[in-house]
Amino acid sequence: MPVRVQSAPFDMGAELNRFAARVPGAGAVVSFSGLTRDLASGDLQVMEIEHYPGMTEAALAAIRDEAIARFCLTDAMILHRFGPLRPADPIMMVATAARHRADAFAAAEFLMDYLKSRAPFWKKEITATRATWVEALSEDEAALARWSKPA
Repeated sequence: MPVRVQSAPFDMGAELNRFAARVPGAGAVVSFSGLTRDLASGDLQVMEIEHYPGMTEAALAAIRDEAIARFCLTDAMILHRFGPLRPADPIMMVATAARHRADAFAAAEFLMDYLKSRAPFWKKEITATRATWVEALSEDEAALARWSKPA
């Protein structure tokens, strides 16, 4: 499955092996796995991630298809979790396959920047004393903006 949104944990190595087995003829496979990051204060208990089923998968499939066309990929995968996550839990993974490594690396960065800034997920950081919705950061927007410039 090229796009999955799930609450269950996943095994990064197994997911990458499964993806790589589907892309015979690719010269490069690049992956990135994101982990739930603790707060600077070290007191994050839970990161709660919400989404709209159906809408989220459609949005991720569209950006995956754009990456495949834009970077001449053999294939691409997006896996993202929702629900309660603890610090260091795997939260997301992208994998890209292409004939050449530059395309695979660029596409992986493109997908990660999109997931960070535009994917329809809502995140709430919960500590012992408060719950705060996570807002978009200007540096995440700047990272995404670089993809709107001509290559």
